[in-house]
Amino acid sequence: MYIKIFKRFFDVVFSIILMPFFFILYIVVGIAIKLDDGGPIFYCGERLGRYGKLFKMYKFRSMKVNAPDIRNEDGSTFNSDDDPRLTKMGKILRKTSIDEIPQILNVFKGDMSFIGPRPDLPGAMSKYSGDTRKKLNVRPGISGYNQAYYRNSVETSEKLKNDVYYVDNISFIMDLKIFFKTIQSVLFRKNIYINEEFKKQKI
Repeated sequence: MYIKIFKRFFDVVFSIILMPFFFILYIVVGIAIKLDDGGPIFYCGERLGRYGKLFKMYKFRSMKVNAPDIRNEDGSTFNSDDDPRLTKMGKILRKTSIDEIPQILNVFKGDMSFIGPRPDLPGAMSKYSGDTRKKLNVRPGISGYNQAYYRNSVETSEKLKNDVYYVDNISFIMDLKIFFKTIQSVLFRKNIYINEEFKKQKI
């Protein structure tokens, strides 16, 4: 009942409540991004949604225009405090997770949920096998089990296991715990970047 009805109901209600906050932030952040390098305010990238359906995910742009796509050995996105692809404003947006806030629009549209597994790039479909395909049974989230408890400190294989765990145990209480843990993680800036040992791998 929670997954079929109430989870979506909460998403719609809270996305509407937060929409005015998003528009105010859009003006402030948008001006800051334009003053920084004059490039576009948003980054819109294709992601895998529920049942493998592709959708455009919105973010405030944190990287330089036409920045190269750099990956870790396991295929995950490279994250680093000194990533040369980040703009000055982008570093602030990443550290505070403000770059993810435009995904409120994705939640309102039904592409995403506030809580759920983070959406992967279309190419990740080939990595799903067996239980890991369960990740596609639910809407991807702005935050999820991985982001709340580990953020970027674990490898892709571990993230997929955590995503399956979430799908198998999803409930209102779990979503509530993830929500408050996410706030704590953002406020105390925990695990923003992949741990140092993982970062040393070739990219």
